[in-house]
Amino acid sequence: MVECDYCGDQLSKTDGKMLVLNSGEKLYFCSSKCEKNHEKDRSHEYQKEE
Repeated sequence: MVECDYCGDQLSKTDGKMLVLNSGEKLYFCSSKCEKNHEKDRSHEYQKEE
């Protein structure tokens, strides 16, 4: 099991997308939405319920 680097969801190694950077670092994303938000440096936050 690996963890999405953007939202933190658990995913198996056969699901999602793995991105290997030139530095050798591996990034895992559960969806293209998470990948795009990570590239745009958006923070992942849930709205607080009152």
